[in-house]
Amino acid sequence: MDQDKSSSNSSFEDLTNTAAELDKMSEKVEVKSQEDVMDILGNGQLTKKILVKGRDEQKPLTGDVCKITFEGKLPDGTVVEEEKDFLLNVGEHEVCQGLDMSLALMYPGEKAEVSVNPRFAYGSIGLKNEKEPTRNIPPDSTIIYTVELISCEPEDESQTKNFENRKIIGTRKRERGNFWYNRSEYNIAIQLYRRALEYLDDSEGPQETTLESFTTSQLQELLELRIFVYNNLAAAQTKIQAYDVALKSIENVLRVQPDNVKALYRKGKILEAQGDTNGAIAIFQRAATLDPENKSFQTELGKLILKRSREARNEKDLYQKMLGHAQKLEQKDKRKAETCTTVANWRPWVILGSVLIGVAGVALYRYKYF
Repeated sequence: MDQDKSSSNSSFEDLTNTAAELDKMSEKVEVKSQEDVMDILGNGQLTKKILVKGRDEQKPLTGDVCKITFEGKLPDGTVVEEEKDFLLNVGEHEVCQGLDMSLALMYPGEKAEVSVNPRFAYGSIGLKNEKEPTRNIPPDSTIIYTVELISCEPEDESQTKNFENRKIIGTRKRERGNFWYNRSEYNIAIQLYRRALEYLDDSEGPQETTLESFTTSQLQELLELRIFVYNNLAAAQTKIQAYDVALKSIENVLRVQPDNVKALYRKGKILEAQGDTNGAIAIFQRAATLDPENKSFQTELGKLILKRSREARNEKDLYQKMLGHAQKLEQKDKRKAETCTTVANWRPWVILGSVLIGVAGVALYRYKYF
């Protein structure tokens, strides 16, 4: 799923290249001993203050499953986020970046206050809460979290064998991917959609473990969820102009559901973007046949037919120009050849004339002096 959003419009920077640093961050942070405040990045944009010390156990590593309870407030005290016993994989974009990074520095059982600069929270976009507008996060807002790390453990491989767990985790990843997609954070959305597919795949999970025997209905349910994810994945990949991989994602849908009109629509748009106008027309014609009431198919089809007509005219004009140029070159070569022939025909007579003049000159000289 170019191509990256600028940091001014981005509410969540890509953590892919910092996963290793997350696991080692506790060795590099600066602690202000006077207030017992940890300046995680060294620039004051992300700080952590311990409220309750945790147990002397392993800190979370990237991918570990953590259970947390947290509350996020604006500087004026307004509560804007609140979750209890929330499950997530550390470093996988399931909470805002600042909170995610701070978890790698906490011990199980620890409770801390984490202050997150807008750059590592929800940026210049902010966050609207449709259900509770009073909890909207304005653009460029610092968020102060009170977070408790209840537990932390490596992902249990048995979770990848259990149908319900796979469905729950896969759906959670997909929904979080939708969250970032709607914020135009397409690269992050792509990563989450791919993680969702690892859980929703009916052949192997993220740990490549042997599956329990699923029933037909369970396999069908996983299949339908997987189709949703592939459709969304293709949309995100198209947004960053990764058309080849987007086409592969869509083909994964159409291979199972050849009449999926949403997938056909996206395939048509991808082919159009790749310059395959005829291919796109064929796809939209099929989609319009399957769903004749959908005006968007007719609109796209009309635009593409008009585009093909323009392309045909342009090709014709170009051909005529090329043909005219070729004819001019041919005429020029012909005239040149005719000129050469004329010169060649006259050359013997010119030579003969020169010889005769020379002979006449000699004869005249001899006559005059002898």
